[in-house]
Amino acid sequence: MSRLKSLFLAAAVGLSPLAMFAQAAPSESSVSVAAKSKWEMGALFQGGKGITDERDGFKFFMAGGHLGRVLTPEIGNGLFKGNFEYAVEVFPYWQSNTPKFQRYSCTGTPNPAVFNCSPPYTVGGTFHGVSITPIILRWNYTHGKKIMPWVQGAGGVIWTNHKYPAYGQGEVNLQNYGPNADASVWNFTPQFGVGMHYFLRPNRSLDLGANAVHISSASLGDRNPGVNASVQFTIGYTWWKQ
Repeated sequence: MSRLKSLFLAAAVGLSPLAMFAQAAPSESSVSVAAKSKWEMGALFQGGKGITDERDGFKFFMAGGHLGRVLTPEIGNGLFKGNFEYAVEVFPYWQSNTPKFQRYSCTGTPNPAVFNCSPPYTVGGTFHGVSITPIILRWNYTHGKKIMPWVQGAGGVIWTNHKYPAYGQGEVNLQNYGPNADASVWNFTPQFGVGMHYFLRPNRSLDLGANAVHISSASLGDRNPGVNASVQFTIGYTWWKQ
């Protein structure tokens, strides 16, 4: 019996360095685990406002989802180490609150200086629609442990329930109030953004971002008033999958 105890004691002493090494070995960081993932998907909310003089009264809110496919392994070293991702975002709920104003609807007459105009009516206000961003090209910086910054360029399209934004102010003439003085229900959204994933645990992250977004119909309508510049902030939650 004493011999058996001696064998157990010897085995324990021999294995103790291995146990200490196993305890001391660092675990893989959340960012390293996510960098090996092929897919990321999440829900997000986005809101912001116009930032130019003529559009600083425009406000935006949207809710939707994000789906990304990581296309490359980690590339590079140091602070710029990362991978390349292609992604798509869909916002089935898109809303823009805009200032209201009065406009006319006018038609010409044989006398170029005389117009037939309707009584003034209110335009602007709240617009609803759907936004799809089918091209998002993102670089994920993977040098960290719990935070993964990213930078991206993207392009999308918005459909609205009324022609957006409302048009028709200034001098009363056919250019501002005539039959061909209106915008479009379709607008394009070239954009640039930065943000980060903050990992609450491996393969789960809280996401924060900021995008500079330009809204333009590319002259699909008779007029292209657009929104030259807006800043829109995003908060979301992402699941990462191998």
